[in-house]
Amino acid sequence: MSQEPPHGPGTTRKLAARRRREIVAVLLFGGGPIFESSIPLSVFGIDRQDAGVPRYRLLVCAGEEGPLRTTGGLELTAPYGLEALSRAGTIVVPAWRSITQPPPSAALDALRRAHEEGARIIGLCTGAFVLAAAGLLDGRPATTHWMYAPTLAKRYPAVHVDPRELFVDDGDILTSAGTAAGIDLCLHVVRTDHGAEAAGALARRLVVPPRRGNGGQERYLDRSLPEEIGTDPLAEVVAWALEHLHEQFDVETLAARAYMSRRTFDRRFRSLTGSAPLQWLITQRVLQAQRLLETSDYSVDEVAGRCGFRSPVALRGHFRRQLGASPAAYRAAYRARTGRPEGGGDGERASEARADRAAAEPAAPGTVLPSGHAEKGDRGGGGERGNREERGERSDRAERGVRGEHCKPESDTYSPRLPPQRGRTPGRAP
Repeated sequence: MSQEPPHGPGTTRKLAARRRREIVAVLLFGGGPIFESSIPLSVFGIDRQDAGVPRYRLLVCAGEEGPLRTTGGLELTAPYGLEALSRAGTIVVPAWRSITQPPPSAALDALRRAHEEGARIIGLCTGAFVLAAAGLLDGRPATTHWMYAPTLAKRYPAVHVDPRELFVDDGDILTSAGTAAGIDLCLHVVRTDHGAEAAGALARRLVVPPRRGNGGQERYLDRSLPEEIGTDPLAEVVAWALEHLHEQFDVETLAARAYMSRRTFDRRFRSLTGSAPLQWLITQRVLQAQRLLETSDYSVDEVAGRCGFRSPVALRGHFRRQLGASPAAYRAAYRARTGRPEGGGDGERASEARADRAAAEPAAPGTVLPSGHAEKGDRGGGGERGNREERGERSDRAERGVRGEHCKPESDTYSPRLPPQRGRTPGRAP
């Protein structure tokens, strides 16, 4: 998925006279990964006019003194330095070597000047950290690799980080998720500059889809947390939670294990991960359910119990919100893709469909809801997590009833800090 808004008023600056939009500068640093670095070189640096792809002029620039050594040990010598950025109308920062190191100040100054003069600035994967360090992402939506999104949100709180997207286009500032998502963003740039036909021709040459849909980064989320949590006292609590996802516990339980009040625990957890502990816990339970659906023949009801959900209804609601499909539909699609036999999947999907239809219809006054639908959550001790699970299920049903099944609700994977729209209309790739 991606955010591809029309460029509203105020989102771009007038390009300085000496800059040309068709001149693309790629800013390289030592210690960068070769894959991300090669993406803009391949997209913008090869003449494919015979295939109907308009030509760009490429300037490969060193962001620091060379030679530049890549993560694979290759040494690169860039033909241009930072001074060449003054001619570029588009500047791409493919990646940054370390999310814990500050980029060179001279490179940051050059990026700020380019932006002030109307250049379009693009950060691929961890290149977003360079843009953030230059202050170019303040108050803007952005994305990066899902594994580093919490760190970006923590280190630069003025940035509205959304790790669900493959890329985000905010007019003159664009960012992408990890590795292959850089191809998606570069194709989007070509599409924006020269239309869908040119982007399609380039995609065929690269043997990649012109657009990727059916989910953003949500499908790739793992149980990983930012590297810096490994030395924090909360690491033991997090490890315990991951080992006991099959048990029904809530955030109060985790706070007690950390010997903290709930408020202190929430604040400390968010400062480390960029996410609220309840959101993180629900996400981990859904990820565990995803693995069980892929690797076992447990029914959806059994999967819900083995992942700590209070009811199959709660699992279905959060699974659909996070992954865009019901558990049974996800299992069927996964097995069709991998060639595994489906077993009794049809009956299970029919049961889920009946549950969805029933949940989407408002209950009559005085109706006693079945287990898992209690308005106030499980009064037997489900606490806040139970309430949140049931609220998530009810809001999911309501949204599908109003907007239609094809409109996927917001994911619970992460709580992005989205900005005022400023004439920008968020959208998702079809």
